[in-house]
Amino acid sequence: MHLVRCAGSALWAVRTETGDRPLPDGFSLGEALSADLGHFRDLLESASGELGEVSPAAPVDPDTEVWAAGVTYRRSREARVEESTQPDIYQRVYEAERPELFFKSVGWRVRGPGRTIGVRPDSTWDVPEPELAVVVAASGEIVGYTVCDDVSSRSIEGENPLYLPQAKMYLGATAMGPGIRPVWEVADPYDLAIEMSISRGGEVAWSGSASTADLHRRIEELVEYLFVADRHPRGVILSTGTCLVPGQEFTLLPGDRVEIGIAEIGVLVNEVVPVGKIELP
Repeated sequence: MHLVRCAGSALWAVRTETGDRPLPDGFSLGEALSADLGHFRDLLESASGELGEVSPAAPVDPDTEVWAAGVTYRRSREARVEESTQPDIYQRVYEAERPELFFKSVGWRVRGPGRTIGVRPDSTWDVPEPELAVVVAASGEIVGYTVCDDVSSRSIEGENPLYLPQAKMYLGATAMGPGIRPVWEVADPYDLAIEMSISRGGEVAWSGSASTADLHRRIEELVEYLFVADRHPRGVILSTGTCLVPGQEFTLLPGDRVEIGIAEIGVLVNEVVPVGKIELP
């Protein structure tokens, strides 16, 4: 089962092996996440009827907040150390009690399956970052999972860690989908294979695989820190960090095709363009 938002409309549906079932008119992710896990599950189970197979959009409302965690895998720590003029900062945050959390995007900026992602004109080194994202209700309970691409400028962040907002938060820097897999259907979020391939000119230019088993922090810990001094009355999505980062020899180019797959969660595919060519919703 997946909760999907239908491209080109405000309609949401529950996707099952037997087809897509529409949710009632007026359904929103924010309402589904406004209480607790039980409320979320009840609303998904209210889907009824039949719907022709739909093309999924990013599984967010326009006002959904997307946050992200950094340096939660050893490979991410190593990559940040490689790129940075101040590498000890990343070593320290990897080992620290407090995780690195930062605001990534608002829902209307999130790119869905098949939509384009962007590279900045003032960046020389750009990478996709495949991540397991958790969908969290207002109660702080995890209710589901989706795939996130935390597109990043390594050259901008590497120049100065204080440039992280410019390296991480721009149009085309967040992609998500294809849907939300309910938490009760994922046996072990710490045992999910993650794969990424980047195609260029019809050939694979880079590929890699990893597992959420390598996650350095507990997902619940990341969520707890997100809620320690804040409230999310319409829920929130938290991307949990990357374990696959192309090396210094690789940078994204316009025309590249990025495919990210997380076992049990789904596959997200996006094409790369210059930021200036991304159309607003």
